[in-house]
Amino acid sequence: MADTKTATKKPAKNVWSDEERAAMQASARERKSSAKLTPDQERAAGLQDLRDSLAKMPADDRAMGERIHEIISAAVPELAPKTYYGMPAYARNGKTICFYKAKSKFRVRYSTVGFQPDATLDDGDMWATEFAVIKLTPAVEGRIVELVKQAAG
Repeated sequence: MADTKTATKKPAKNVWSDEERAAMQASARERKSSAKLTPDQERAAGLQDLRDSLAKMPADDRAMGERIHEIISAAVPELAPKTYYGMPAYARNGKTICFYKAKSKFRVRYSTVGFQPDATLDDGDMWATEFAVIKLTPAVEGRIVELVKQAAG
Protein backbone atom coordinates (compact mmCIF):
# COMPACT_ATOMS: atom_id res chain seq x y z
CA MET A 1 0.00 0.00 0.00
CA ALA A 2 1.15 3.46 -0.75
CA ASP A 3 2.07 5.60 2.18
CA THR A 4 -0.56 8.31 2.54
CA LYS A 5 0.01 11.57 4.29
CA THR A 6 -2.72 13.48 5.98
CA ALA A 7 -2.66 17.20 5.60
CA THR A 8 -2.65 19.14 8.79
CA LYS A 9 -4.90 22.14 8.85
CA LYS A 10 -3.29 25.40 9.80
CA PRO A 11 -5.42 28.00 11.51
CA ALA A 12 -6.75 30.54 9.01
CA LYS A 13 -5.00 33.87 9.06
CA ASN A 14 -7.08 37.01 9.29
CA VAL A 15 -6.50 38.39 5.84
CA TRP A 16 -9.03 41.21 6.25
CA SER A 17 -9.18 43.74 9.05
CA ASP A 18 -12.38 43.94 11.08
CA GLU A 19 -13.23 47.18 9.26
CA GLU A 20 -12.69 45.61 5.83
CA ARG A 21 -14.75 42.55 6.75
CA ALA A 22 -17.58 44.78 8.02
CA ALA A 23 -17.48 46.81 4.78
CA MET A 24 -17.77 43.66 2.66
CA GLN A 25 -20.70 42.43 4.75
CA ALA A 26 -22.39 45.82 4.37
CA SER A 27 -21.95 45.62 0.60
CA ALA A 28 -23.60 42.20 0.49
CA ARG A 29 -26.56 43.49 2.55
CA GLU A 30 -26.87 46.54 0.25
CA ARG A 31 -27.03 44.43 -2.92
CA LYS A 32 -29.53 42.00 -1.41
CA SER A 33 -31.86 44.69 -0.04
CA SER A 34 -32.11 46.63 -3.31
CA ALA A 35 -32.54 43.63 -5.62
CA LYS A 36 -36.37 43.63 -5.71
CA LEU A 37 -37.23 47.32 -5.46
CA THR A 38 -38.71 49.72 -7.98
CA PRO A 39 -36.49 52.70 -8.85
CA ASP A 40 -38.50 54.99 -6.55
CA GLN A 41 -38.38 52.48 -3.70
CA GLU A 42 -34.66 51.97 -4.30
CA ARG A 43 -34.02 55.74 -4.16
CA ALA A 44 -36.00 56.10 -0.91
CA ALA A 45 -34.31 53.07 0.65
CA GLY A 46 -30.91 54.33 -0.51
CA LEU A 47 -31.51 57.73 1.06
CA GLN A 48 -32.54 56.10 4.32
CA ASP A 49 -29.47 53.84 4.25
CA LEU A 50 -27.27 56.88 3.61
CA ARG A 51 -28.83 58.77 6.52
CA ASP A 52 -28.44 55.72 8.78
CA SER A 53 -24.78 55.46 7.76
CA LEU A 54 -24.20 59.12 8.61
CA ALA A 55 -25.99 58.76 11.95
CA LYS A 56 -23.51 56.06 13.04
CA MET A 57 -20.48 58.29 12.45
CA PRO A 58 -18.61 60.35 15.04
CA ALA A 59 -19.82 63.96 15.13
CA ASP A 60 -17.03 65.48 13.01
CA ASP A 61 -17.31 62.81 10.28
CA ARG A 62 -21.11 63.03 10.36
CA ALA A 63 -21.04 66.84 9.95
CA MET A 64 -18.71 66.56 6.97
CA GLY A 65 -20.75 63.72 5.47
CA GLU A 66 -24.02 65.62 5.85
CA ARG A 67 -22.53 68.68 4.17
CA ILE A 68 -21.09 66.59 1.34
CA HIS A 69 -24.52 64.99 0.91
CA GLU A 70 -26.07 68.47 0.58
CA ILE A 71 -23.39 69.53 -1.93
CA ILE A 72 -23.73 66.44 -4.14
CA SER A 73 -27.53 66.37 -3.99
CA ALA A 74 -27.71 70.01 -5.06
CA ALA A 75 -25.03 69.72 -7.75
CA VAL A 76 -26.38 66.59 -9.47
CA PRO A 77 -29.87 65.78 -8.12
CA GLU A 78 -30.34 62.90 -10.58
CA LEU A 79 -27.68 60.85 -8.76
CA ALA A 80 -29.40 58.33 -6.49
CA PRO A 81 -28.27 58.29 -2.85
CA LYS A 82 -27.27 54.90 -1.49
CA THR A 83 -24.54 53.26 0.53
CA TYR A 84 -21.45 51.60 -0.86
CA TYR A 85 -19.68 49.20 1.51
CA GLY A 86 -21.58 51.01 4.26
CA MET A 87 -20.42 54.47 3.14
CA PRO A 88 -22.63 57.29 1.80
CA ALA A 89 -22.60 57.10 -1.99
CA TYR A 90 -24.34 58.23 -5.15
CA ALA A 91 -25.26 56.20 -8.23
CA ARG A 92 -26.26 56.70 -11.84
CA ASN A 93 -28.21 53.90 -13.55
CA GLY A 94 -27.54 51.61 -10.59
CA LYS A 95 -23.76 52.06 -10.70
CA THR A 96 -21.90 53.85 -7.93
CA ILE A 97 -20.29 57.05 -9.19
CA CYS A 98 -18.94 58.63 -6.02
CA PHE A 99 -18.78 58.08 -2.27
CA TYR A 100 -17.75 59.67 1.02
CA LYS A 101 -15.34 57.66 3.15
CA ALA A 102 -15.17 59.03 6.69
CA LYS A 103 -11.78 58.95 8.37
CA SER A 104 -13.27 56.87 11.17
CA LYS A 105 -14.21 54.08 8.70
CA PHE A 106 -10.66 52.76 8.50
CA ARG A 107 -9.12 54.83 11.30
CA VAL A 108 -7.03 57.11 9.11
CA ARG A 109 -6.15 60.79 9.44
CA TYR A 110 -8.42 62.22 6.72
CA SER A 111 -11.76 61.58 5.05
CA THR A 112 -12.05 61.19 1.30
CA VAL A 113 -14.41 61.79 -1.57
CA GLY A 114 -13.87 58.98 -4.04
CA PHE A 115 -14.99 58.03 -7.52
CA GLN A 116 -15.62 54.66 -9.12
CA PRO A 117 -14.66 53.59 -12.68
CA ASP A 118 -18.08 54.59 -14.06
CA ALA A 119 -17.31 58.19 -13.12
CA THR A 120 -16.06 60.11 -16.14
CA LEU A 121 -13.05 61.79 -14.57
CA ASP A 122 -10.68 60.64 -17.33
CA ASP A 123 -7.87 63.13 -17.89
CA GLY A 124 -5.18 61.81 -20.20
CA ASP A 125 -3.17 58.79 -19.13
CA MET A 126 -3.56 59.30 -15.37
CA TRP A 127 -6.05 60.93 -13.00
CA ALA A 128 -6.99 60.89 -9.34
CA THR A 129 -9.97 58.84 -8.20
CA GLU A 130 -9.99 59.72 -4.50
CA PHE A 131 -9.44 63.07 -2.83
CA ALA A 132 -8.46 63.69 0.79
CA VAL A 133 -10.68 66.20 2.58
CA ILE A 134 -9.48 67.74 5.83
CA LYS A 135 -11.85 70.71 5.95
CA LEU A 136 -14.82 71.85 3.89
CA THR A 137 -13.95 75.36 2.79
CA PRO A 138 -15.80 77.20 0.00
CA ALA A 139 -12.95 76.29 -2.38
CA VAL A 140 -13.10 72.60 -1.40
CA GLU A 141 -16.88 72.55 -1.75
CA GLY A 142 -16.57 74.14 -5.19
CA ARG A 143 -14.03 71.51 -6.24
CA ILE A 144 -16.35 68.72 -5.06
CA VAL A 145 -19.16 70.22 -7.17
CA GLU A 146 -16.88 70.34 -10.24
CA LEU A 147 -15.71 66.75 -9.76
CA VAL A 148 -19.20 65.34 -9.15
CA LYS A 149 -20.62 67.15 -12.20
CA GLN A 150 -17.76 65.83 -14.34
CA ALA A 151 -18.11 62.33 -12.86
CA ALA A 152 -21.84 62.24 -13.57
CA GLY A 153 -21.18 63.05 -17.23
